[in-house]
Amino acid sequence: MTSFLRSHWAILVVVILLVLPVTSILGRANPDAIDKGSQPRKGMFAPAHCSAAHNIGQIDLGINNNGTFGDGFRVGNAVDCFTGGAVHSCYYPKGSSVDYLFAASFWIGAVVGRDTAVSLGADGWSYTREMFPDELPIGNMRKRSILDPDNAELYEGAISEQDYLCVYTDTITEGIDPDYFGRPHRPLNIEVSQNSYAWSYSYAEDFVLFDYQIKNIGYAELEEVYMGVYVDGDVGAKGLDSYYADDISGFLFSYPATYGTCEYTDTIFAAWLADNDGDLGLETPCPSVTATRIVRTPAESLEVSFNWWISAAPETDFGPRHRADFRDYRTGGLGTPEGDVNKYAIMSNGEFDYDQAYCKTIKETDSIWLYPPQERVDLYARGVDTRYLLSFGPFTIHPGQTLPISFAYVAGADFHSDQDNFSNQPDNPDAFYAGLSFDDLAENATWASWIYDNPGVDSDSDNYAGKFRVCVEDSTIDSIYEDPENPGVLDTAWKYVVADTFYYEGDGVPDFQGAAPPPAPEFWVYPEQHSLRIRINGTLSETTPDVFSKMVDFEGYRIYLSRDTRSSSYSLMTSHDVLNFNRLVWQRKDGRWDFHLEDAPFSIEELRCLYGDSCNDLTFNPLDYTRTSRYFHKEYPNDSQFIFLPQDFNAWELDQPGRMRKIYPDEPMPTQFNPDLADPSQLTEDGFFKYFEYEYVIENLLPTVPYFVNVTAFDFGSPESGLSSLETSITVGAKQAFALDSWDVVQEGDKGIFVYPNPYRIDGDYRARGFEGRLDTENRPPNRTRELHFANMPPKATVRIYTIDGDLVREFEHDKEPSSDATHMHASFNLITRNTQMIVSGLYYWTVETPDGEVQMGTFAVLM
Repeated sequence: MTSFLRSHWAILVVVILLVLPVTSILGRANPDAIDKGSQPRKGMFAPAHCSAAHNIGQIDLGINNNGTFGDGFRVGNAVDCFTGGAVHSCYYPKGSSVDYLFAASFWIGAVVGRDTAVSLGADGWSYTREMFPDELPIGNMRKRSILDPDNAELYEGAISEQDYLCVYTDTITEGIDPDYFGRPHRPLNIEVSQNSYAWSYSYAEDFVLFDYQIKNIGYAELEEVYMGVYVDGDVGAKGLDSYYADDISGFLFSYPATYGTCEYTDTIFAAWLADNDGDLGLETPCPSVTATRIVRTPAESLEVSFNWWISAAPETDFGPRHRADFRDYRTGGLGTPEGDVNKYAIMSNGEFDYDQAYCKTIKETDSIWLYPPQERVDLYARGVDTRYLLSFGPFTIHPGQTLPISFAYVAGADFHSDQDNFSNQPDNPDAFYAGLSFDDLAENATWASWIYDNPGVDSDSDNYAGKFRVCVEDSTIDSIYEDPENPGVLDTAWKYVVADTFYYEGDGVPDFQGAAPPPAPEFWVYPEQHSLRIRINGTLSETTPDVFSKMVDFEGYRIYLSRDTRSSSYSLMTSHDVLNFNRLVWQRKDGRWDFHLEDAPFSIEELRCLYGDSCNDLTFNPLDYTRTSRYFHKEYPNDSQFIFLPQDFNAWELDQPGRMRKIYPDEPMPTQFNPDLADPSQLTEDGFFKYFEYEYVIENLLPTVPYFVNVTAFDFGSPESGLSSLETSITVGAKQAFALDSWDVVQEGDKGIFVYPNPYRIDGDYRARGFEGRLDTENRPPNRTRELHFANMPPKATVRIYTIDGDLVREFEHDKEPSSDATHMHASFNLITRNTQMIVSGLYYWTVETPDGEVQMGTFAVLM
């Protein structure tokens, strides 16, 4: 190697070392670790930092493999390491661009020997990072999903529709800044295995479940261990001035709930944070709330703490503090716990801070709480840059031992609904709270705990299925008798006519399972001029038992069409459901007689056998029996009275105009559903059962705009558990397509490539008219969402754009597979040059060259 090359390589190495993030050159824990158990790692160490988006449901939450979630404490690239897409902090609902989280972090503290230490993913005030994944490939985050049973790599062991699994430790010491007081990071020597789960189902789309396994990988015993979740909200639409400076926080212990006519109090136990007024008067409001709910800890008896504080300058730094055990943080403020000892103290203080909105109600004579600074108490009560810590303990973790912890991060809609409600603050917090709604948050928090541990399910077969209540809806006096132990005292024996047992808590064994819709069907989109032909195969949809009820509960399919990816934009094109009926029984509930649904739907054949003259009684029509003309059981006419209603629309007839059709109407039902064991005549050319093949055509479409198509499957719900019909996600698995001729048709007709709009006019107002920028979720300026379209494209080609003088403006590759991509005949140019500048007005020409050298040419004009 020449001296010139050597010198340049040396410069390159120096430059790389300068620009590498500090964590890319960190070493493993050294012999100064607390328990002397970890050994230093030799050489360079580059943690495999990764972020991923939990965006399958309505909560769009960013996950990191460094003990944090949200994007505020992320390390590394700001893109999803699986998809390359954007990772938001916590958008709710998905696609709203309203953020409910700056960042959150896992904290763990312990006493080791005579020392106290805390390891944390991040500290929101000082730049502290103490948990790191291993290097590539060991430290990679992993993904699993129940969505595709045919993909063994993703499906095996999957819990939810979107599982993310990662492992990180606190054992790195080199390159980590000391804390506020100058103390270096002292590892506890723990390894954290973090799994997170998300679903799109209607009852589970508003939370993400986190499951941690905390392992002591050192030699010393970790005593008096406390764990916690630190959350900094900064709620609001990004870009607004001081959107982060008006949050409020509190704790929801319980909430009223009902089962039938029985009212009870449901334990919620969740720390929450929201914008103070929901910005209801602004163009982009933030009316919802998010919360952290603990659903599993290593012990039943715990000391739980909830603390909130405001991190600011020392004179304004504040948080509620007990008088009796007041601790001086030595920072000049009352809120932010800097340093390991202070962090451990707040994690283990056993306090439940009063809700922030009640700050002004604390009196100077209060026997428990310190008197808040009166010059700022109005501000604190009205909302500031608040964060909270939900922590619990103590535990002991022996060397080699692993302890579990699970919590849910939950969102709730419609927390704020009255724009004038905030006028009650800070002087009337009771009236302010009366104007807030915890209904949706409480329901979602309850479902999160039920998914974690299914009520009434004996998971470990020890004859215990969880805690239950008996709901008595009707009773009568059975007898009046004299108490044998108290002569002369009469007592009453009651006869419970209607009593129901309902489980509200599981058996303590995690299930991480809930009722699910049938798997979404396989489908393909075949583009045609002005129309899209959709082929559907529903083998799995129609034969897969529900994991919760263990029964095949398939009800039907729905086909949707949209111009963008927002769920609210999808329009229902058609629906097909099987022919079945609900039987409603006349009985007394809610203190009155009425018809009630208690069973799964019945087929027409089942009803004929049960209530017709015979199973072949074609004259029996269940819809003949209504409230005014009910069915009386032949043997028990006084006790058994029914009416029948269609489940869904009973739109089961195929091959009707505007409906789905069976591609193979004469194909018999297979006797088994494994294609590997099937007769080849039962299968399509690509190996799917013909019996489950359907087709639908969407007509009268514009050929020059993109469409999104999705086919969902839905079930008939569960009357027993109160679940309505469940449907697969409208947005997950959607396919994009243009209603243009496919490449085969283009070739057969010898059709040439054309460009539109031509000319491209700046005054065309294409974005406002919905022709471009519809997929922009980042609210980029209009000059970064412009599109010039190429139609009738070959599947593989190189597109080049030149000025009229022959200067190359832009070159890009078009590479799409016709069999799997319904946009294969289309390409677009964003009007950005190869120098990342906006194109200028003028005449341009283009070439499209295929791999075999065939070239087509044309021109277009731009009027800017």
